[in-house]
Amino acid sequence: MEQPPQPRPGAQTVTTTTSSSSSFTASFSPAGASTLAYDREFLRTAPGILMLAEIVLGLLVWTLIAGTEYFLYPAFGWVMFVAVFYWVLTVFFLIIYMTMTYTRIPQVPWTTVGLCFNGSAFILYLIAAIVDSSSVTNEQNSHNYNSWAASSFFAFVVTFCYAGNAYFSFISWRSRTSQ
Repeated sequence: MEQPPQPRPGAQTVTTTTSSSSSFTASFSPAGASTLAYDREFLRTAPGILMLAEIVLGLLVWTLIAGTEYFLYPAFGWVMFVAVFYWVLTVFFLIIYMTMTYTRIPQVPWTTVGLCFNGSAFILYLIAAIVDSSSVTNEQNSHNYNSWAASSFFAFVVTFCYAGNAYFSFISWRSRTSQ
């Protein structure tokens, strides 16, 4: 049998120990401290209410267009892209804010991310709402007219919701940068 090497005089030794429980099971144990928090008060704030409105009304925008023959008109493809893209991201951010995940990732400048997200959503949704409303036509065979007109209305409402959230994000960002 071979003997383990003996440390040299004056050398540092490192001891490693292993635990019988894995980190996977420890993180899901009921007494573990790694549970996600739930912030139900967020939905009572102005940004939370606006975010819920963005989700509900944004869903209306893209479902009203998706239920029609929008693929025949390239302008509605752009509106669909903006509506679905920001709908998915808004749901993602709602989950982050509701579970307070942002407190566990302090390396991310969340106020700057929120400002960039809401500002870009406002600008692109405004463009999409203008494109949507200018593309609505009442042709002879157009059974899509009512859906397109309604989606145009809701696109402008969602645009104003994102503008409100961009304002609140700017106020939050400015208070963080002035400190």
